Amino acid sequence: MKLLQDKVALVTGGSRGIGAAIVKRFAEQGAHVAFTYRSSAAQAEAIVAELEALGVKAKAYASDAGNFAEAEALINAVVADFGKLDILVNNAGITQDTLMLRMSEEQWDKVITTNLKSVFNLSKFALRPLMKAGGGSIINMSSIVGITGNAGQANYAASKAGIIGFSKSLAKEMGSRAIRCNVIAPGFIETDMTEALDEKTRDAYLANIPLKRFGKANEVADLCVFLGSDLSTYVSGQTISVCGALHT
Repeated sequence: MKLLQDKVALVTGGSRGIGAAIVKRFAEQGAHVAFTYRSSAAQAEAIVAELEALGVKAKAYASDAGNFAEAEALINAVVADFGKLDILVNNAGITQDTLMLRMSEEQWDKVITTNLKSVFNLSKFALRPLMKAGGGSIINMSSIVGITGNAGQANYAASKAGIIGFSKSLAKEMGSRAIRCNVIAPGFIETDMTEALDEKTRDAYLANIPLKRFGKANEVADLCVFLGSDLSTYVSGQTISVCGALHT
């Protein structure tokens, strides 16, 4: 049997990058998958078709995870459409990088809302359906920057560090209900962001990574499969880095 056979998963920010890799891996492992997107409906529907071809149910929702009311409506819609919820992956995130002296209030608020408030929003409204399902798994996407900090990313680092503290607290709060909450902290993963880097910058980053390569989105997705499956039923409140030993 596949690791996620007949489980229902919701992934925010699932139409590109790491999110798209997660929804595809979940479908390959037998999960029915709901995911959100913000802009490209055509791209989202193409992914839905790809997932359905694997024999699972899939649906894309245009939703802003940072908006409290939209988050509630999203969870209600997913439960109505799929019948239950077993796994929530809070993956939606943005960057607005600049030095603190130049950072505007808008840049701070936008990153905190999209990256951190969204995790509160979706987790809050997911708890009741997860309890009804008899338990489940919440997987929150942080970053090694949330552990180490990084110049020019005070807003991003704060949002990602906040996710770690939030998740540890939620794991303790909901453990008695068989709801697990864990954090993934990716390092440098091959995405649109890393592809846009010039060769000199890429080489500088690679020099600090013991495995001497950037990670792949599928490598993050594989960890999501583990944390969403029954292989990890005694793993909760943990932060697991996927960074090629950049941070140990």
